[in-house]
Amino acid sequence: MAKQDIDLKYKHRGKRKCKICGNVRGLIQKYGLYICRKCFRENAKELGFQKFG
Repeated sequence: MAKQDIDLKYKHRGKRKCKICGNVRGLIQKYGLYICRKCFRENAKELGFQKFG
């Protein structure tokens, strides 16, 4: 894959990135969180979320 193909694949992801680590993949945007899934799993309790199941 050429660099130009990679840039087109992740076209608008540079604007939306994780507040904690800066990652653009696996982003949770719901409720205005803008946190990647890895950081969410680490910080969910501090954010007030509970794990059910």
